[in-house]
Amino acid sequence: MSAAVSGSMLQLDAIRVGYPTMQGFHVVVDELSLALPAGGIGCLLGASGCGKTTALRAIAGFEPVQAGRIVLDGALLSSVGHALPPEHRGVGMMFQDYALFPHLDVAANVAFGLRGMARAARQARVMEMLGLVGLADEARVFPHELSGGQQQRIALARALAPAPKLLLLDEPFSNLDVDTRERLAVELRGILKAAGITALLVTHDQAEAFVVADAIGVMDRGRILQWADAATLYRAPADRFVAGFVGRGSVVPTAALGLSGDGDVLLRPHGLVPDVAGGIVGEVVSVSFRGPGHVVQLRLEGGHLVEADIAADSIAPVGASMTLRLLDDALVVLPSPGRAI
Repeated sequence: MSAAVSGSMLQLDAIRVGYPTMQGFHVVVDELSLALPAGGIGCLLGASGCGKTTALRAIAGFEPVQAGRIVLDGALLSSVGHALPPEHRGVGMMFQDYALFPHLDVAANVAFGLRGMARAARQARVMEMLGLVGLADEARVFPHELSGGQQQRIALARALAPAPKLLLLDEPFSNLDVDTRERLAVELRGILKAAGITALLVTHDQAEAFVVADAIGVMDRGRILQWADAATLYRAPADRFVAGFVGRGSVVPTAALGLSGDGDVLLRPHGLVPDVAGGIVGEVVSVSFRGPGHVVQLRLEGGHLVEADIAADSIAPVGASMTLRLLDDALVVLPSPGRAI
């Protein structure tokens, strides 16, 4: 078992979580480790079924661990045979559906977790939290009178009101439309940073993860494959899965781009630019507008398909050839299958 990481508020040491089946034991989270500093915002990023929500539930105390340990602010929350009850963990949780009480107004919803506090102090805390999320004028309205984005902020205020040491957020934007998600992702980060709260969210959307989190753990089959900031995940992925999962890109052999060696590279879409002296020839297969530019699918010599972001005035017609130049910073060298970078 590893020692506590200096300065970490939340630490997971090789936790394993699963459940028994007729065939034996099904592992959902496998040897998962991370360390999150006080005031840091972390994210578990992965496709459905990768184990990210199960990890969150284990931290909250809703799932036992079969191996490893969970430590928060120096206190042991979970280990084999030990599980501090959820209400004693100092952990707040914001659920996907917000779980607001429809019969209570906004102020009463936020005050729900403060029932042991004196009335004046409770009212002051409620208004402080409503001010933090920008909804101080909505204290007496009911949840159904609010937009989805406002309901999310009320749920956040309620989760923050008891001053938890850690806030967990389970797919916080899943019930919102795309435009609202993008706007609220920025707002959420600002609110969490203003509150100085340590937070861990789970999402399948890398755009949300990139906007909100300081550190992101890309997950697959119950494991974190890489724990890093967004720029590092994009520019220096730890393995082929992370390289293909984060950002857009096409995996092609080095030979297809006129490079030496016999390995593969991940080509980012900005990496091919029209240039008659470029040396790379591709046939235009399709062109689609994605605003503000166009995405061109090209078939390189040898039949490999790649995508390139190209300005409209530089695109050849479908079926025609284009000559392009390769930008060095658009390549990620990939290891042989089964090996890390």
